[in-house]
Amino acid sequence: MANNTEASKVATSASPPTNGLMSPTRSVTITFDLYEADTVTHEDLGLSANEVLDVYRNMLLQRRFEERSAQMYGKQKIGGFLHLYIGQEAISAGTAQAIVVGEDSVITAYRDHGLALALGMSANACMAELFGKSDGCSKGKGGSMHFFSREHRMFGGHGIVGAHIPLAIGIAFAHKYKKDGGVCIGFLGDGAVWQGSFHESANLASLYGLPLVLVIENNQYAMGTSVDRAAAETDLYKQGVGYAMPGSLANGMDVFSVTRAMRDHVAMAREGRPSILEIRTYRYRGHSMSDPGKYRTKEELLKHKDEDSILRLKGYILERGLADIDHLDEIDESVKAEVMDSVRFADESPLPDIEAIYEDVYTQNDFPFLR
Repeated sequence: MANNTEASKVATSASPPTNGLMSPTRSVTITFDLYEADTVTHEDLGLSANEVLDVYRNMLLQRRFEERSAQMYGKQKIGGFLHLYIGQEAISAGTAQAIVVGEDSVITAYRDHGLALALGMSANACMAELFGKSDGCSKGKGGSMHFFSREHRMFGGHGIVGAHIPLAIGIAFAHKYKKDGGVCIGFLGDGAVWQGSFHESANLASLYGLPLVLVIENNQYAMGTSVDRAAAETDLYKQGVGYAMPGSLANGMDVFSVTRAMRDHVAMAREGRPSILEIRTYRYRGHSMSDPGKYRTKEELLKHKDEDSILRLKGYILERGLADIDHLDEIDESVKAEVMDSVRFADESPLPDIEAIYEDVYTQNDFPFLR
């Protein structure tokens, strides 16, 4: 993987023969850009020291929020499923630096807490949703897998693998139809690449020239199955070749590399050129709370913990003199206090009224067919 300024590019072209029934319809050249870690600085991205510290705080907020969520799950304050994002925070934080929050749209699968917090959704509303309370971002009826915010154009949080990808296509089509200049970022995991909905959606996105970035968060495991056991071609960004879409690979343990990659792909989307961005990352916790993680070794986990994106950014801040250790400790204490406040808020928030079961289901207000 190379610096984006001297990006290593692999090109493939397709031009069918003209004999018989085989007439050429299009000639396509696809290039792949590779975004390696430690090749992009905050100055390259135009970020001030304070903005870097804001990014660090948000990544730390995601981490502390989920650590506390895991604790609350153990105390049975949270029911149902809980899929933690721990280890992948650079992706959500980098995305927030690359889009116009509230104008561009995002949609993701069930590992959605980190993205919600990166977009600016409050820890209170997120924790209350996990607790199933009425002050939650989905009024307590969605839970961990179904975060939503109209204000932030966060369209979920979806529990069925790959089922949300066609929705990303629809959202991108709406941006194009309305000519509002917005783009849609559609997140999916490496396991969802092998769902038919991904391929059908990618084909339509390319055909219609939609303002879309399909982001593959490759955390190395689809539940407990490693990528190399499931994929004949483990470079998932190359899936774009079949749909005449550019693809790239970014290191998901470096928030600056992710930001640069996302900005480049968002720029293409605004010009009506959809693309695929694979971001390689690693989740430090199990697939869900019931996952003992026996499919990977302790040595593998420890190796990847040395690449922790939060520790990488902390080291960068200290090395560049953007803040001292005391200031970073103060940020951590502030984040911990915010998360504890969110737990208290969620605990004190009321449960939804029983009548709320009928709200936001039908357009009619009187529900005559339920009488």
